[in-house]
Amino acid sequence: MRLTVRYFAGARAAVGVAEESFELPGDAATVGAAIEAVRRRHGAEAVRVLPACSYLLDGVAVRDHDTAVWSGSQLDVLPPFAGG
Repeated sequence: MRLTVRYFAGARAAVGVAEESFELPGDAATVGAAIEAVRRRHGAEAVRVLPACSYLLDGVAVRDHDTAVWSGSQLDVLPPFAGG
């Protein structure tokens, strides 16, 4: 199954790309499996920033990492934002 992941702000800085697509094994992959794949692909910096991030799957906020991901889905990785 093919998934597109978009990274914003500090997440983009941590992984070094704005967007990437990759294959997840199996037909019933989850958001958690996608996050783990990102960790494996990008190492220590990703491991540091990902736990603090929020995620959007096809534009909808996801809190349950057991949520199913389907081929062609888009996962947005949003680190905490500061501002005023």
